[in-house]
Amino acid sequence: MTTTQHDPFTPPPGYRLRLPGPTEVPEAVRAALARPMINHRGSEFRAILAATEALIRPVLGTANPVIFLAGSGTAAMEATLANILAPGERVLVASHGQFGERFADIGRALGAEVDVIDFTWGEAPDPAKVAEKLREADYGALLVTHNESSTGAVADLAALGKLTQGTRTLLVTDSVSGLAGIEMRQDDWGVDIVVSASQKALMCPPGLGIVSLSERARARVMRNEAMPRFFFDFRKALTAAEKHETPFTPSVSNLAGLHVALKLIEAETLPRVLARHRRLADALRAGGAAMGLSEFTRAAHRSATVVVYEVPAALQGGDIVRLMYQRHACVIAGARNRLQGRVIRIGVMGAHNEGTILTDLVQLESVLVELGHPVTPGAGVAAAAAFLAGGAPSVSRAAE
Repeated sequence: MTTTQHDPFTPPPGYRLRLPGPTEVPEAVRAALARPMINHRGSEFRAILAATEALIRPVLGTANPVIFLAGSGTAAMEATLANILAPGERVLVASHGQFGERFADIGRALGAEVDVIDFTWGEAPDPAKVAEKLREADYGALLVTHNESSTGAVADLAALGKLTQGTRTLLVTDSVSGLAGIEMRQDDWGVDIVVSASQKALMCPPGLGIVSLSERARARVMRNEAMPRFFFDFRKALTAAEKHETPFTPSVSNLAGLHVALKLIEAETLPRVLARHRRLADALRAGGAAMGLSEFTRAAHRSATVVVYEVPAALQGGDIVRLMYQRHACVIAGARNRLQGRVIRIGVMGAHNEGTILTDLVQLESVLVELGHPVTPGAGVAAAAAFLAGGAPSVSRAAE
């Protein structure tokens, strides 16, 4: 008898990528990625870059210039700090999860003096406590994760922006897992720098970092202090951006894909995109609750791009993740931090619909039952369907 061996480089049949990033890439974006290579210094690329910047500004809620970097979200975070913090300069991190910790680690690696105000994972930063801490020192920047995908909590950027207005402290936010799925109003909220990336709610492959800088952030960047930077020198990037160019070789294909992804968002309209993310995340929460899964997130502002469930006491998160893949070729996330084994995370990012969420719940139910967790058959799907039909109240308390 001949056994057919699966190609290890190809996903199995029925493969579903349900991580909180990277996310599935729509067919139109994949087609753009496959276009013939063009001159990265030619008129065609300058046109793509200019159009992409124009399309992403409304998503960011800004009139600021936008820098596109060849690199991941973490690269964009490091590049940002390298451009605004001189060695020995003091910075405050309002940390409420894994990526707040990453911001602090990057600051330390760059030689900044890093103070951290820690908030309970699952909660959002308390603006009153941040305000108190800001009074203790002359901070060059306040760093905060907008959407903490490790916990599902969303920071109140509007409230934090009020704290830094009229001071020399720049408000810098990592919205890698938030942008295009959760409202961002950079200019209205007084956010000086928004850092994001291509592979989450922007529906593209990894490979592009995105940074938008306010006027006062640009002034900070232009300081001529001993800040080691070359490839990630925002002075060069901002000058090149005025001509719709990049200082070094850009990720040409990824920018072509991002342009198409942003056109899809424009066609649906940003308000509808944001409402769809919220509605699907709330439906997933309703379905999980009906299957006896408690939500880990305790914050008043809960994510519209990732749902984080507590793992029932008798189970291990790794077992749920493993069986979801083995039984259904569905890839969800556990945790690779202090929450390892205690939570599972499902992304709600990009081009998903009601069928996506209902399928998640069918597959999750079968795995929970196999692991011995008591579930009323069909309860999760029924609760989510009732919510989607308007028969259940929203379980989300996220800010509009």
